[in-house]
Amino acid sequence: MTSTGGPSAHTPSRIALVAFPGVRAFDVSVITEVWGVDRTDRGVPPFVLRRTAPTPAPIPLRGGLSLTPDRTLSWLARADLIVVPGLDDHVTPAPEPVLEALRRAHARHTPIAALCGGAFTLAQAGLLDGRRAVTHWNLTDLLRTGHPAVKVVPDALFVHDDNLWTSAGTAAGIDLCLHLVRTTHGAEAAATIARSMVTAPFRTGTQAQFIEHPTPHTDRDADSLAAVRTFALTRLAEPHTIADLAGMSARSFARHFQASTGTTPLRWLITQRVAAAQKLLERTDLPLPEVARRTGFGSEITMRQHFATHLGTSPRDYRLAFHRSPARTGVDTPHPHP
Repeated sequence: MTSTGGPSAHTPSRIALVAFPGVRAFDVSVITEVWGVDRTDRGVPPFVLRRTAPTPAPIPLRGGLSLTPDRTLSWLARADLIVVPGLDDHVTPAPEPVLEALRRAHARHTPIAALCGGAFTLAQAGLLDGRRAVTHWNLTDLLRTGHPAVKVVPDALFVHDDNLWTSAGTAAGIDLCLHLVRTTHGAEAAATIARSMVTAPFRTGTQAQFIEHPTPHTDRDADSLAAVRTFALTRLAEPHTIADLAGMSARSFARHFQASTGTTPLRWLITQRVAAAQKLLERTDLPLPEVARRTGFGSEITMRQHFATHLGTSPRDYRLAFHRSPARTGVDTPHPHP
C-alpha cells in the first residue's frame, strides 16, 4: 500500500472487512462509508467491499445492531486490502479462525489495516511481534503489557510496519482509511471521499494533541491561529516565516500552534504544500517546475525531496500513477482543507 501502483481505474480494489463478535459498530461504519459507497460518478475508483467472517451467521454489535457477513474468511485470499475493526473488549481473544486467516494473509503479503483496538487482534495473531504499532492512547499501556513484543508507539495517528497498518482511537481510523485510499488511488480520490464524509482529507500531528485537551479551546489564540492557517493556505506560493505569520512572539506562536495542530508551523506548511502539489499533478499538465513554484517549494529539487519524505515517491512517478486528463490546464492552485 505504500506504492503508487495499485489496481487500474477499470479494476475495482477488493477490500475485506473482517468481522467477529466484539467488533465495534463505529469502525464497521467507517470502513463501509469509505469503501462501501459507490462514488464513481464523482471520479472515485470503484471498490468491492466484502464483509467476511468465520461463518455466515449474523454478528451482534453493540447498540442493538447486527452485521450479516456476505463472505467467509476464505475470501481474504482475493482481497487487495484487509481491514480489521476495533473491539468493544480489548482483552477478549479473537476467534482462532480469524487469527489464522490473518496470519495466512500476511504471509501472502496482503496489506492489513487495524483500526483503534484492532491492533489487539493483530497482536493476538502474533503479527505485531517486533514491529511498531499504535492504538488508542488510553489503551497503550494495556497493549504494551499484554503484548510486550510489540513496539508500541504512544502518540502517532497511524503507523505502518511490514505491510501492517494500525491506527489510534476512533477518528484516527478515518484518517488511516483515507490515507490508504490516498496512497493507492491519489489525493483527489481521498479528498472526494472526505468531502462526502464532511471530514478533513488528512490531519497533521499526532494523537498527543488529544490526550489532555480532546478539542482545542475556542479562544482568541485558536481563532487567530485559524486565520493564520487560512492566510497561509491561500498564499502557498509565497515564502512564509514565523515572523511573517505570528501576531505574537515567535516562541508563543510556535507553542500555541503546536498545541492547536499537534505539529510545528513548518511541518504543517510543508504538508499543505505537498497536498496542493499532489492535486496539481493529478489535475493539470503543468510542468514540474511550475507545480513547485505554485505550491511554494521554489524548485523541483526541493519538491522532489519532500515528496520522497512524505509519500515515498517522486512528483514525476506520482503524476504517472494518478494523473487525470483535465478539462483545462493552468487552474488556480488548489488549497487543502484548513
